Amino acid sequence: MQTDGGKVFREAWIAGVTKHYPGDPKPGYIAPWADTPDWERAAATAVYDQVRAFIDATAGNAAKLTRPQKGRFVALCWIGQIHKHFSDPKPAYVADWADLPAWQQETDADIFEHIEFERMEQHG
Repeated sequence: MQTDGGKVFREAWIAGVTKHYPGDPKPGYIAPWADTPDWERAAATAVYDQVRAFIDATAGNAAKLTRPQKGRFVALCWIGQIHKHFSDPKPAYVADWADLPAWQQETDADIFEHIEFERMEQHG
């Protein structure tokens, strides 16, 4: 399994949590890639690929989305992965965008923008 995209996603998540989380985040929120469970690595890779494909499919015009729209896209892709990996997830794991804490909304938007920036760096 290709994991570079998953690592990029995870690094962006950790950076966002470090920046936006109020107080000290749970250790699992900032665990390095090597300490991330297999299902979460697979999910991170899948969501990275979905965001990258969306950006590519819009020829980079996804940059015109608002930060909340970018964050919602990441959140929805993640919820899809939660349903894929857990038959009966906790409601908090599949919470709708409006119900997510502000730090998580900001982190999700940061992830999208990080992937977007990475794409621009690669494609000029």
